Amino acid sequence: MSELPVVVIGAGPVGLAAAAELVERGIEPLVLERATAAGASVSQWGHVRLFSRWGEVTAPAASRLLRRTGWQHPDEDSYPTGADWVERYLRPLAAELGSRVRLGVDVVGVARKGRDRVSDTDRAHRPLVAYVRTGSGTEARIDAGAVIDASGTWTTPNPLGADGLPAVGELAAADRITYRIPDLSGEAVSRRYAGKRIAVAGSGHSALTALLGFDNLAAEHPGTTVTWLLRRDEFGNTFGGGDADELPARGALGKRAEAAVTGGRISVMTGFRAERVLRERDGRLTLASTDGRELSEVDEVITLTGFRTELSWLSEVRLELDPTLQAPVALAPLIDPNVHSCGTVYPHGVRELTHPEPGVYLAGMKSYGRAPTFLALTGYEQVRSIAAALAGDTASAERVELTLPETGVCSGAGALALDGDTSAGREAPVATEAQAGNTRQPSCA
Repeated sequence: MSELPVVVIGAGPVGLAAAAELVERGIEPLVLERATAAGASVSQWGHVRLFSRWGEVTAPAASRLLRRTGWQHPDEDSYPTGADWVERYLRPLAAELGSRVRLGVDVVGVARKGRDRVSDTDRAHRPLVAYVRTGSGTEARIDAGAVIDASGTWTTPNPLGADGLPAVGELAAADRITYRIPDLSGEAVSRRYAGKRIAVAGSGHSALTALLGFDNLAAEHPGTTVTWLLRRDEFGNTFGGGDADELPARGALGKRAEAAVTGGRISVMTGFRAERVLRERDGRLTLASTDGRELSEVDEVITLTGFRTELSWLSEVRLELDPTLQAPVALAPLIDPNVHSCGTVYPHGVRELTHPEPGVYLAGMKSYGRAPTFLALTGYEQVRSIAAALAGDTASAERVELTLPETGVCSGAGALALDGDTSAGREAPVATEAQAGNTRQPSCA
């Protein structure tokens, strides 16, 4: 392994886990985080409770590193909120890593030093370089022996438009459209939605979480109405695995959402593929589907249709990505959301994450591209395998050290953190996988 540091992009759950794995193997990491604090993206959904237990969202190497300081692992069978995850695990971990974590540093480009994407000459023997910019505008280049991009997808949510492009009028209506699960416990946020007509678009756990939050709000504020917009023509497995789910809180989330729908508290429009957003004279919105149907007099739209990767700053390194999912080509068949749930995705590591550019890896939620079926445990196994490979431990790199929980559809969040409520939680978004740092998304839980 080169004496140069391994640059890890993103101080979220998977990025910090990668650093801990590298430290344990005697390799120096340098974690670069665009935000001013570790776990910044997770903090943005801190009001949401994970549907994975504490024992499933802490990385083994990270826990071993923290225990040297007297850190006590939280109760493994309890469910943290995003805020808990940050305060009790991610920020203590970043603090223990110390100067290996640099905050307020934005990676705006990665390349082979002295070689652009086209140049072959002596390419494999040259170090990588990360081009960075700080909050003060200072620019610099950092040489790296390898680069692990764990920056996630949090800051690049998918639009409302059903074809992956913004619906006509969507950008102009940005003041009425939210792409995150609102924290309805806050007075100002609650006032924005109370007594209003709300449309929630999306079919994953983030959407189910939002629906339950608005169902609770409607119980407190009569006149609040909620319409769920599903692109699917039927519910199918939208509500997940129920009692058969090996993550009980994930199954409970789906059951609660299903009860709200069948009880008539949430209306549903299936097969609604948004094409246009029209602003009415009173400022409210009309949403139009590709089949001509409309939902009018909408006050607020919550768009929870997943995330996508930002690849522009990796344009000078040679990545091999699946044309559909934008995930590494060897990984893509294992995570196809039309085939796999979280538990049926085969655990994988460096072999599936290797690109034509030696030493460059996408890890965490970003490695999944457009696929939503991500768990933090998966990301921790990825970076364990990558670190082993970088240390020259081929046997460990190729060994599978993870068993994932079966059933359910893992594409978003769990339930809002209600007082005394530990019955449901969130797979982040984590993205939501997260999602993870460099404020480009948290890894999923």
